[in-house]
Amino acid sequence: MKTVVLPFYVKLACVLLSILLLGYLAILGHTILAPLIFGFLCSVLLLPLANLLERNFQMPRSVSSLLSSIALVILIGAVFTLLGTQLSSLANDWPAFKQQLLKSAADLQFWISDTFHVNNKAQIDYINQAASKSLSTGTTLLSKTLMSLSSLFLLLLFSFLYTFFILFHRRLIVRFLVNSFKENHSPVVYEIVYQIQYIIKRYVVGLFLQMLIVTILACLAFYFIGVKYSFLLGLITGIFNIIPYVGIFTALVITVLITFATSTATNVLFVVIALVVIHAVDGNYIMPKIVGSKVQINTLIALIGLVLGEMLWGITGMFLSIPIIAIMKVVFDRIPELKPWGMLLGDESSEEGSYMKIPKRTRKQKIENLLD
Repeated sequence: MKTVVLPFYVKLACVLLSILLLGYLAILGHTILAPLIFGFLCSVLLLPLANLLERNFQMPRSVSSLLSSIALVILIGAVFTLLGTQLSSLANDWPAFKQQLLKSAADLQFWISDTFHVNNKAQIDYINQAASKSLSTGTTLLSKTLMSLSSLFLLLLFSFLYTFFILFHRRLIVRFLVNSFKENHSPVVYEIVYQIQYIIKRYVVGLFLQMLIVTILACLAFYFIGVKYSFLLGLITGIFNIIPYVGIFTALVITVLITFATSTATNVLFVVIALVVIHAVDGNYIMPKIVGSKVQINTLIALIGLVLGEMLWGITGMFLSIPIIAIMKVVFDRIPELKPWGMLLGDESSEEGSYMKIPKRTRKQKIENLLD
């Protein structure tokens, strides 16, 4: 059979067209794909628990999958309940919070007048103009907020359903993937499936450990500084820190605003210093040791992935971008024609097979467990 070799410009056109088509499909399928990928990540994380319930407690696959999914819902519900309790405490203190905010605004107004020689009337006129513009868009902002909350509820609901069904049909999915390729490619397919499972599980666990450590550090720092709502602000810092690069900045803005309204300017300065130190410790030690060693993606690709994820799916896309790139690297590293792309996604210091340094015997047992 004669092999047809396409010119370079034809290959380039096909690649660019495929990228545009995939991006368009990702935008159209956001409602389905986002919870599906979330469900896939959660099912990989819950796979050991489901296997444990099936083998040690002789539970049917449907029961083990359901109990594992419910355990995840309970964990997420506990976090939201904890946040809700702290937010209700903040709402109860709203009158005092408002009074302190007005006092801080008056002090700021006096400082602006004294430093920049802008009289109070000009400041009030500017504030009134800004307030009128904000009021005109208030209804739109409220409706968008309600839509975001409803979208979050639907995302969690469908993620739960997808998690359950992926766990329940996991062996069928693996068999489908294996049978989709030639028989001589089966070992490579099994290897890719297990490596994806291994990386995602370690990455998600590492992410939760990172969130826990950052939350504890932030809570302790805010407590010793004397910040009110130290636990709430520490929890917000830990949760937002999951979002790479921009998460810690968002947490910094929220923390500074609340601290500014409930404390002194000195405490605000200490809070900024504390968050900068925590971010430095997280970026130079916690992230590389706990999370970075599991997913070795270079910073440029990670940043591009975050931007594209935000453009396509918003905050959800930013959270999912790193695991998706990690999965792509696993697949690219195991396909000879795509190895250069896998090299491009990886870090320069990473070596082939650095994702999974485990004995071959253990690896073989784990792969066989997928079809038990």
